[in-house]
Parts: sequence; C-alpha cells; structure tokens
Amino acid sequence: MLEVRNLTVAIDSEAGELRPVEGVSFSVADGECFALVGESGCGKSMTALALMRLLPDAARVVSGEVRTGGTDLMRLPESEMQRRRGSGIAMIFQEPASSLNPVLPVGEQIVEALMLHKPLTRAEAEREACRWLGRVGIDEPERRMKAFPFELSGGQKQRVMIAMMLANDPEVVIADEPTTALDVTLQAQIMALLGRLRKERRMSLVLITHDLALVQSCADRVALMYAGQIVEEAKAADFFASPKHPYAGALLAAVPGKDAGARTLPSIAGQVPALSAMPSGCRFAPRCPKASAACREEPVGLALHPDGRRVRCLMPGAPAAMVASDLPGRVLGEPVLEVEDLHVVYEKRRGLFRAPERFEAVRGVSLTVRAGETLALVGESGSGKTTAALALLGLLPEAKVSGAVRICGMDATDPRADRTAIRRAAQIVFQDPFGSLDPRMSVGESIAEGLAALRPELHRAARRARVAELLVKVGLPADAAARLPHEFSGGQRQRVAIARALAVSPKLIVCDEPTSALDVSVQAQILNLMRRIQAEERVGFLFITHNFAVVEHLADAVAVLRHGRLVESGPAHEVLERPQNPYTQSLLAAVPRLERA
Repeated sequence: MLEVRNLTVAIDSEAGELRPVEGVSFSVADGECFALVGESGCGKSMTALALMRLLPDAARVVSGEVRTGGTDLMRLPESEMQRRRGSGIAMIFQEPASSLNPVLPVGEQIVEALMLHKPLTRAEAEREACRWLGRVGIDEPERRMKAFPFELSGGQKQRVMIAMMLANDPEVVIADEPTTALDVTLQAQIMALLGRLRKERRMSLVLITHDLALVQSCADRVALMYAGQIVEEAKAADFFASPKHPYAGALLAAVPGKDAGARTLPSIAGQVPALSAMPSGCRFAPRCPKASAACREEPVGLALHPDGRRVRCLMPGAPAAMVASDLPGRVLGEPVLEVEDLHVVYEKRRGLFRAPERFEAVRGVSLTVRAGETLALVGESGSGKTTAALALLGLLPEAKVSGAVRICGMDATDPRADRTAIRRAAQIVFQDPFGSLDPRMSVGESIAEGLAALRPELHRAARRARVAELLVKVGLPADAAARLPHEFSGGQRQRVAIARALAVSPKLIVCDEPTSALDVSVQAQILNLMRRIQAEERVGFLFITHNFAVVEHLADAVAVLRHGRLVESGPAHEVLERPQNPYTQSLLAAVPRLERA
C-alpha cells in the first residue's frame, strides 16, 4: 500500500545543507500497522511531512520515491496531490491546538473536509461529521459540533483531528503521536477503532509514537529512527523480545515500570547530534557504550539479518547493561499546597432576559501536597484535572472559583495577597509547549522573563548563567538559548517549558502532562531530574498525567477525578494495586503494559 525508497530531506541554512532525513526506506502492506519510533528530533515527523509533501518552505525532498497504489507521490502535480491528501493518504498531526482553525467551529472543519473529498450535500456532511465525533469518543457530539477549539480540552481536540482524518476513508493514515493527549481509556478506544478500520477497509497505518507499550500492543512491524536514519527494523515481537541495536536496548530499558520507583531510570547519556554536527561514522557512536574505533570512522549501512530484521550496527546483539542508581530518601515536610472544597463554575450568557447557563467543571475537590511529595492527579480527558490546576493558581479569571487555596501558607484566593510571592512559590508546566512559549522570543528570553519579573535582584549576567544552567539540566545545549521555539521539536519545546518553571526555584510545581511530548529516553532524564530536584530542594509536585507508568514511578499519592469530582485518593501503592472505585479499576485495566523480555 505504501512504499518509501531512499527518502532524503534537505534544509538550506546558513551552516549549509542539513539533512534531517537521510536514506529512509520502508514499506507498509495493506491493513498493516507500521510503527516509526525514536527520540524527539530524530526525523520521524519530518519523514511524515515529506510523505504528505507538506514540508516547510526551507525543506525539500532531494531524493527518493513515495509510492501508493504504484504512483510516485513525489512526481504528481500539486493539484493532483491536493486531491489525494485526505482521501488517499491522510495525516493525524501531533499538535491539534495548532492544526485546527481557531476561528471555525470544529464541526464546520470536519464538514469542510468531507465536502472537499466526497459528493455529499451539506446536511449529509453534517450528519457524517457528527457521527464521527461520536465514534472517536466525544460526548454530546451534536453540541460539540458548534464548539470552537479553545472550548475543548487537549484530548478532545486530538479526537476532533482524528475524526477529521478518518472521515474520508483514506487508504493510508499517517498518525503522528495520535494518542499523546488522550487518557488511557480513550487511547484504547482510538487504537481499537484504528485497528477495526484496518481490518474492515484494509487501511494501512504508519504510527509515529514514543509510547513503546502502545507499539507493542498494536504494531505489526517497528522501525527505530535515530538522527535521521533507520537503525533497526523488525517484526514487533522480535524487536521487543531481543533488540539488536544498542539504541533499541537503551530505549526499552528507560521505560518506567512498577519495580523502578526506588531507583533512577536508566537514561542514555548525551543527546541526539545537531544536524550541523553529524558524526562521520555511526551516528549513535558518541552515546554508545559498545562503540569501537571502527564505529567512528565510516558510515554504517543498514544490514539485513537472517531473521529478516535490518540493523545499522557493526556489533549487533544483546544491549549493554544500563546503570540505575538508588534514589535518595525523601523526608516530607509541611504542606506547600492545601486545597479545600474547590469549585469551578463557568457561566454562559444566553440573552438579556434569560438566566445564564451554568457548568460546574470542578466540584468540591480537596487535596494536599507536602514539601518533597508528588501527588498524581489522574482521570479521563475533560474530567477537570487541568481546570482544577489552573484555578488553584488563579489562572481562570473567566470562571467563578470558590473554596480555600493555600500555597506555602499564603491564601491564594485573597485579592490582597502578595502575588509576586505566590508566583515565586508556585509555577506550572503547561501541556502544550508550542502554545505556552512566545513564538517571537528566543527560548533564553522566555526563561529569563520569569527571572526578571520574580527575581529582580539577579543582574543580567546572573540571569544568563541561570538560563544556560537550566537548559543543560533539561538536556539541551546552552547555546539553544538563542533559538526560537519553532526551531525545536515538540519534545525539545517541552524541555524548555520545564526549564522555565524551574527558573525561580519554586516550592510547588504544577505539572500538566509535562512528559506527554517526550520520548522514553528524554522522559527518563526529566523524571530523574525531577526526583533529584525534589530530593535536593524539597519541591512538591502536583503531577497531572494519564501515563500510569510515570505515576507508578514518580507518585507518592494519587487522586482520581471524574466529571470534576474526586472519586478516590490515597497512597499511590494502595490506589494502583488495590483500587476501590469501579472508575479507577476501569482506568487501570486500560493501561498498556510493556512486557519485558
């Protein structure tokens, strides 16, 4: 159904021609799920954009073929390619917040796509759009048809994007992190839907993701990318049972599990090489514990092995042992966050003489986070997790918030409170790093902005030094401070957002899906960093997530939200191992587990 041969993408820059994708080849059969995995910045998304001929202006395909149904998409005129996009080959983008039109209702956007590719009347297209919203798990699809993107949660926006792409019955779907913003139950529903469509319509799926447990549960074959090249391709069962490339083994070791809570997660030293400084030999050699002199001298080809897998390594075989150290013990201190009976109500005016329409998003939530403690707030998309977090930080001026909120002993609901002191004490890492970073400011300026506002005693040189220190801490080079947000991958932007939250040394950090955009290796680095900072500075974390592997590794306590209400809470080991509420039980039953060899 899809065949890619020797695909190479180049970008013209001041440093010369850069190649984020080089010599990529793979094929996907009818009805097959082919997973493309690898670290953030390895070229996965650039490969997907090249297949769709949607590369940014500065990038171009310099060689290669992309064939569907025997036709090379690279040779089609743009008018014909426009007809094939959406119906023949479709793409589910990684960041729905920036992919949906902010000034059109989401239903109108699906209707537009349907009428472009199918001979439907407007009424038929509206019925079909509403049906697809229901199929992807949107509650009250008739009402949501009229909603604008900003009125939906991150997970709901992603489901709208999935509905829009699937509605035109494409033969090939490229799904770039399609379940990143979804909770585990909806992830299971979406992947079941994609699996059912693959069987019914022989639809081919190229799944781009960093969720290795998800890949193991649904992929037929796996291709692992690193620094623009495929380094290992194999059947999914073979890949997870016995990875041959050192990078593959290191990635699998970095996935958190139930037995990892008392130890650091093994992580890969260093980072993906910059496009302008690619190693002359094996591109993974600078980070590989098995690398020899020969690995650093000449480029390494993708060799076919007797079992049918392809590996780009001179010494394939069992991965090197990954080192994990014991975590320092934590002593919990005084509460840094106390929330009692929190209510958040939205009111929408319906006319001059009609009572406003009320919606209670958070209903009587009470919780406590102590210094050095991590409280995980979990629940389905739209359950009120992010709304509660924004409300307790005073970031919902349009909503009516009631209840008591104390941050480091300060009454955060008192209008006379010292807002600067509260902001120094509590920071937040937002879910969408693209939307939370100013696109016109360098990342260094974004990080330093908070320092200038909340730590005015620091002079400019001290702020620059602090920015450089933070970037290195979160796995980015210090010279990244001069770059703009659009020059980073999604995972790299999230690391910038984490650095910005850490800048003023807060006592409480609200983390809204801080690792959702990160691959497992960088996730391991970030989780280890957070545990180290927590031990050193006794920071309290309110950690909002739907990744239960992260919860198992990081959380001391768990609180479960459903429809704005707290349905279960307690120590993490009790809630995760012996859940009492049926809703908690259903959440845990839907969690994909990585089965280790």
